[in-house]
Amino acid sequence: MKKSNIVLIGMPGCGKSTLGVVLAKLLCKDFVDVDLLIQRRVGMGLQEYIDRFGVDAFLRAEADTLLDLDVENAVIATGGSAPLLRDGAARLCALGEVVWLDLPLSEIERRVTNLGSRGIAMRAGETLSDIYAQRTPYYAAIADRRVQLDSTDIATGAMRLAALLKK
Repeated sequence: MKKSNIVLIGMPGCGKSTLGVVLAKLLCKDFVDVDLLIQRRVGMGLQEYIDRFGVDAFLRAEADTLLDLDVENAVIATGGSAPLLRDGAARLCALGEVVWLDLPLSEIERRVTNLGSRGIAMRAGETLSDIYAQRTPYYAAIADRRVQLDSTDIATGAMRLAALLKK
């Protein structure tokens, strides 16, 4: 049986961390940011780790962090690349209800302006459009729910999502 967690997946900039904090408050749950756990695990910022060790090493650190994660009654904000490795994706599904925060590419491109420092698992020459196309099937494969977001402010989006999850 799945735990009482809500696991947020989706592209960088879709609101997993910012919306997740508000959602956790609305649902009276703890909040866990997997990116922060990865930083603690590797002892440096995400972008620095990717620059030093590469995307594959980062994906492995992310999956290992997920495999070690054991929480209940939490909203879990994952990294955008969390579902890319099979064992990481399986762990997300085991942790709780997986909710895909689906935001149009145009809005992601508007929000994400710091590609070189944000800590996104992107290979040299890749664009946000490339990783959007690559990751969408992974999100679709594991999501229990797909929630279409727009440019609505975070609080409104969190309230809409909380209402949906309470049904």
